[in-house]
Amino acid sequence: MYEVIWHGRGGQGVVIAAQILAESAYLHGFKGVTSAPTFGPERRGAPLTASTRISDTPIRTFSQIWKADIAVVLDPSLLEVVDITGSLKPGGLLIINTAKSAAEIGIKGKTSTLDAAAIAIRFHLFKEGAPIVNTPMLGVFAKATGLVSLEAMEKGLKWKLSGTAATTNIAALRAAYEETLIGTEPY
Repeated sequence: MYEVIWHGRGGQGVVIAAQILAESAYLHGFKGVTSAPTFGPERRGAPLTASTRISDTPIRTFSQIWKADIAVVLDPSLLEVVDITGSLKPGGLLIINTAKSAAEIGIKGKTSTLDAAAIAIRFHLFKEGAPIVNTPMLGVFAKATGLVSLEAMEKGLKWKLSGTAATTNIAALRAAYEETLIGTEPY
């Protein structure tokens, strides 16, 4: 089983990204998938998490994820206020929305980065004036992990979106997939 924890801020589409990943993993052929938000007193802009579990067999665990195989960070400012690496299992993969490389931000370990905000801006993915990076980060996830194919991610997006929104988000997903930087510096 692969456990994924999503770190973001309220309004960034963290919960939707976790749901789309679960649906995409199912469409890819995984037999067990779950997706769950972690709710508390969060409001727009407040740090929050969501989780996705992916397995070849049915999943019977529905608790929160405390130590994940993969952590996805939608807002790089969270690296300063949340112990992101503390949510990773040893040897886990960290995926970060940032214009910097892992070395530039001082992150050691398996890391993949992408300036997902720039891609969101390029494809006009905005909500209330802020770039929405969840779709590009799904592209990073597909490229960095190889767990879920780009084609399955596209189908997952079509499950959640339709029309022009689906077309635009799929284009952003593909661009993110192609532009992802993969680093492998050990812990």
